[in-house]
Amino acid sequence: MKNKYKHSFAGRLTRWVMLVLLLMMSAVGWLAYYVSKTLVVELIGSNFHYSMTASTLSINNALQEVSVAVENNVFDIERHLSQPEQLQPIVERIVRENPRLRSIGISFTENYYPQKGRTFCPYAWRNDSLQVEASRLGGTGSGSDYLDEEWFRNAVAADSAYWSKPFVSSSTETPLVAYLRPIHDSQGRVVAVLGADLSLDFMTRILARQDSVFMAENWSIDIMSKAFSSYVVSHEGIFYTHPEQRRILKGNLFSHIKDIDSETGYAEKLIGKIKEGKTSRAETDYPVRVNCQKSFLFYTPISVADWTLVVTAPEILLELYGIVVGVIMLAIIAVVLMVTFFVCRLTIRRAAHPLRELASTADQVAQGQFDTVLPTIKSRDEIHLLRDSFDNMQHSLATYVEELRDTTAAKASIESELNIAHNIQMSMLPKIYPAYPDRHDIDIFGQLTPAKAVGGDLYDFFIRDERLFFCVGDVSGKGVPASLVMAVTRSLFRNITAYTMEADRIVNALNEALSGNNDTNMFVTLFVGILDLSNGLLHYSNAGHDMPLMIDNGSVSILPCDPNIPVGVMPGWTFTVQQVQMQPGATIFLYTDGLNEAENADHRQFGMDRVEQTAKGASPQPEQLIATMTDAVHQFVGEAEQSDDLTMLAIRYIGSAGLSESTGSIGFTGSAGSSEAAEADKQAPAAAK
Repeated sequence: MKNKYKHSFAGRLTRWVMLVLLLMMSAVGWLAYYVSKTLVVELIGSNFHYSMTASTLSINNALQEVSVAVENNVFDIERHLSQPEQLQPIVERIVRENPRLRSIGISFTENYYPQKGRTFCPYAWRNDSLQVEASRLGGTGSGSDYLDEEWFRNAVAADSAYWSKPFVSSSTETPLVAYLRPIHDSQGRVVAVLGADLSLDFMTRILARQDSVFMAENWSIDIMSKAFSSYVVSHEGIFYTHPEQRRILKGNLFSHIKDIDSETGYAEKLIGKIKEGKTSRAETDYPVRVNCQKSFLFYTPISVADWTLVVTAPEILLELYGIVVGVIMLAIIAVVLMVTFFVCRLTIRRAAHPLRELASTADQVAQGQFDTVLPTIKSRDEIHLLRDSFDNMQHSLATYVEELRDTTAAKASIESELNIAHNIQMSMLPKIYPAYPDRHDIDIFGQLTPAKAVGGDLYDFFIRDERLFFCVGDVSGKGVPASLVMAVTRSLFRNITAYTMEADRIVNALNEALSGNNDTNMFVTLFVGILDLSNGLLHYSNAGHDMPLMIDNGSVSILPCDPNIPVGVMPGWTFTVQQVQMQPGATIFLYTDGLNEAENADHRQFGMDRVEQTAKGASPQPEQLIATMTDAVHQFVGEAEQSDDLTMLAIRYIGSAGLSESTGSIGFTGSAGSSEAAEADKQAPAAAK
């Protein structure tokens, strides 16, 4: 053993650690310096984006608050168009209830109220003392003629709400922006424009508040107040906010952005991105000159009004902070690496010795010697924990093997019981084809493939009094719970149809029976049909199930169904009944969502388009139709595991012409054989009615 482990793990690891530390100390130190500096710079850039995101969110929220306030009152205004005297109180109330609004007015089209004059505009505003004042603009001889204003003509022509370009109030010299919303009369014509004015000062306050939060988290306020500037600009670079009031709506940010190197053209590309409404990357990009200072630009769009928030940050300030942090990190890493080397060398030697002893005894345990005495470990660390784990393994291995035998036997028993349950469930469904060989006026074939041993799909049919009763359903969920609900639903269908021949009453009775005491909140999508074999008239009621296909003379169409809810969801729901005349030779194809929602390995679904295309190219004979559909699904799914139960039922109505034909039908037909089923249904318990 000593010769085998002459070159021990502890010795080799110590020598390699020493060699790597000696060779890489300088490289690691420089890398730590460079990385820490870069990370700090990038972190500041990311924080800029977080702050900008919060600012844009606040601005968007403020704009949406105004637009929502306007939209919430459009109905009230349009409702009172015939009562112009009621419009003034409405605009006053809107201003009073929305403190962000500066003013609001309803500007009507020319001569809309002839008695009011050529123009008519109920108007309300909030004065400097925050009191709401009101007046009516327009009228005959009024100087307030807004009909030729660009904003009015654009709003009427666009016939949709939008934020106008900012403008300066002629009365207060205050920069404003307006939300313009067309007003329609009862005939849908634009008769007025509702304009809500918002002062741009709200954005200045939001940016100032967010800047103070950012500065408190990253820098001292004195330094940061001189470090960067925040602006809201249009896509053309026009200032909508600026520390200097005189530059608002007059100055242009793009005129202050220049390339550091005139050959790069990066400034022009950056301006183009801002114009396109794009967002800058979270990390710092190439710097440009802004007001003759080498700076980074961060920008993000304000989506509600097609504006852009831009932040400029001097490069020197960001890099200086990174350099300071990098130097500190370099010193710390150098000290930590040296201390770590000596500590690791001693620790590895001490830790490796008990590991060798433990490895030797572990080999004996692996060979089946469960009574091997493990070495004593005095240290209270992971190695001692490993020794205790081996000790527990020795004592529990025999018990585990015995439990494994019991578990295997129990699993086999469960699988056997599931197989029995599967056989019982399948025995409840029609499976003998043809079931009624003495009839030639109907041809039926059905197939159910559960995703698990037992499933929640069902189908059933029988003939009584020259009528074919049939149903297809899908229970929510899978496995044993769904199979129990499936069995109950099938039994209820048989019992209820013994007392009624109306499809909607059958579904209503099923819904009431399944809704009562439905603590598991399980439900069933169900399609119930009753086909009169004497004339081909089909009455049906659909309870939230997939709509069947009707195949007639090579054409495939979806059978229209009313949007009823599944049974078992809501007691007292009244299900509707529909009818359709089936022509001789027509086939109705019913299925569960395991067909159209079958997924392949790429999680793509089979889909209704493929179902219809497959049905068009298939034989109208039910058995051949279902076989063709099954092959198409299997080919599409491939090796992917079946995710849902798959049930298909095809019914071909041959009609009275089929009675004179002697050829056998693929699938099954039936009439006379229904006497036994009818007699059994008559004996069903009255509680199912």
